[in-house]
Amino acid sequence: MNEEECNFIAKDKKIGKRGKELSLEDIKTFVRNKFTEVKKSDKIKELVSFQARNKFLIMAHSQEELKTLGRIVASNNKMNLPEILAEYEKHLNLALERIPTAKTHSNVLMHVFGFFSGEFSDLERKKFFELQENYKKGKITIGATLAEVHPITYRFNKTYLASQTYFLLYANLDEESIFTMLDKK
Repeated sequence: MNEEECNFIAKDKKIGKRGKELSLEDIKTFVRNKFTEVKKSDKIKELVSFQARNKFLIMAHSQEELKTLGRIVASNNKMNLPEILAEYEKHLNLALERIPTAKTHSNVLMHVFGFFSGEFSDLERKKFFELQENYKKGKITIGATLAEVHPITYRFNKTYLASQTYFLLYANLDEESIFTMLDKK
């Protein structure tokens, strides 16, 4: 994350009951601005990188559109870049117009869990599923849930997850994590 991204996040975080959270509009604006930079770069590798960094965020909005976007990026040998970018932007906007639900966020959480399932202790596994259940029941927000999970991306050196805008835009990163507290014991 560069300094400009950090400034955007710090400036636009809204204070909620359980910490700082961005509004859905702020999230969409951030993603669209990043896509505008991809278009300006006029490079397929920038689009591939954008797709990789935003995979879980897009999944939270629309798993169907995520699949479509993946196919569009993969079609780079069949279409020219301006056509790819136009088609990608159309489907990105369709995805962003869908409002994430507890069900779609829970699906993303299960995908995230897949990155750690073999490395978690029994206690960590139990805590992860408790966390997800508390989120599903509305006891905690997705921001608080992701704030709990995000530190483990670094602990287990999951750089792919650490680079996901999903954590950057949805997590309340100023909260202490249960996994951090477990490490202190």
